[in-house]
Order: sequence, then C-alpha cells, then structure tokens
Amino acid sequence: MPAFICTTCGTQYPPADSAPANCPICDDERQFVGLSGQGWTTQEKLSVTHFNAWREYAPGILGIGTQPRFAIGQRALLLRTAHGNVLWDCITLIKSLGGIHAMAISHPHFYTSMSEWSRAFDVPVHLHAADREWIARSDAQLKLWEGETLELTPDVTLIRGGGHFSGSSMLHWAKGAGGRGILCASDTAYVAADRQHVSFMRSYPNLLPLPARNVKAIAGALAPFAFDMMFGNFFESVIRTGAKEAMQKSAERYLAAIAPDAAF
Repeated sequence: MPAFICTTCGTQYPPADSAPANCPICDDERQFVGLSGQGWTTQEKLSVTHFNAWREYAPGILGIGTQPRFAIGQRALLLRTAHGNVLWDCITLIKSLGGIHAMAISHPHFYTSMSEWSRAFDVPVHLHAADREWIARSDAQLKLWEGETLELTPDVTLIRGGGHFSGSSMLHWAKGAGGRGILCASDTAYVAADRQHVSFMRSYPNLLPLPARNVKAIAGALAPFAFDMMFGNFFESVIRTGAKEAMQKSAERYLAAIAPDAAF
C-alpha cells in the first residue's frame, strides 16, 4: 500500500489503500490548503519528477533540498560533527557521507517522511514532546524529548524556543563554523530576506504574528548560547556572521513594532 504525501506541506501518512480525506497540518491556521484543493503524491511518483541537490556552506555544513521545489520547499542541514553526522529537519539522506548518527526536527511542518528516513538509516528522530499530537506516522524510532534543552552530542544541543508551535525547537552546534558556533533556527526565528535580521510568526503564509511574550521567550532561550552563523529554512536563508547580534536586534525591533510597552 502507498504511503500518501500531502503536496502542500509534504507530510507523509501511514500506508493505506486510498489517500486520507484531509491533511490536519494543512487544516490548521498555520498552514493552508491550496486553491486546487487537497492533493496527494507518493515517494515513487516524486522520484520520477524531482531530485535532491546539496550545497556546502562551510566545512562540515551541507544543505540538502528537493528540486524542483516541492511542498513548503525547505532544505535540510547535514552537520558533520566530530561525534557523528546530525540531520536537522527532514528531506533526504546521503549514505556516501558516512551515514547519520541522529536526526532532529524543528516542528511539525517539517516532519515530512521522517519515519522512512529513520528506518532507512536506523537512527532516532528527536521531536519535542509538546508537539506529539501532530505526528502522522509513529512507526519508527521517534524520541520525544521534554524540557528546554537536550544534548544530542557533546557539542550539539536542541533548544526549545516555542512560539510557532509549542515545541518549536532550534539546534546549536558549538563547534560549527570553525568554532564560532552556529544556530539552526528553522521557523522559530525566521531569517529575513536581507539576511541581517530575523522575524517571528505564528503563521508565515497566513501572516499571524507572535505575541511579545513568545518573542521574549525565544530570545531568552538563546541567551546562554554563543553563535556567529545562523541558518533558516531555505538555501539562501543564512546569516554568515554576526548572527547573535542580529537576533537580539531583531527581537528588539519586532517588540518595538508590535508592542512598544513590552520592549526590553
């Protein structure tokens, strides 16, 4: 039986004789169903029309994305750490780079086909427990973590920022970028088009902003961590230097715009 995939968000559902009636993730106010209605595909169909491309940002940091753009269009990041490869967010995996030590996913919009990747590489997928209700397939090594941080390896830490989803998470690699530190922020703190700022939203396609308290919580969660380079969701979404200062400046700018009385 095929495991149907939503063409709008890329989420894969359990194998079935027919496609689901709807995609709960796209029915949520943070997503949407396209003008043509709910659509479905499968891994087999995608493999005929799409391929995966990669880009090396810096030694040990590879971006991997599907071309032509599919669903949300995000790219994953493969971090080649001294303690094993870590895949951040989910698109595809490459065995020729030495396999995967662990996977971690920021939030439900990027759960995609995580169960297949977990089984194929025999690795756990780390998800924050606050978002467990959005898991469409649980037939793999899904590790639900709780609290505010989780150490994946001695120099890679998951950080719960919340906001976009209750369990929205970020990844910090202390040794990344030549020891300057990198932050993979996904949709928790969205790298803006000028690549000098970030922004914060409950829904990006539907333009729902985050309350001031959530933005303060995200900034507070990152305060203990040093990082100079920052990655968002897409191939071009990179702040190459000065990322921590950009984060702080952006949080202050955002609060001044939506809630002047709540500024730092």
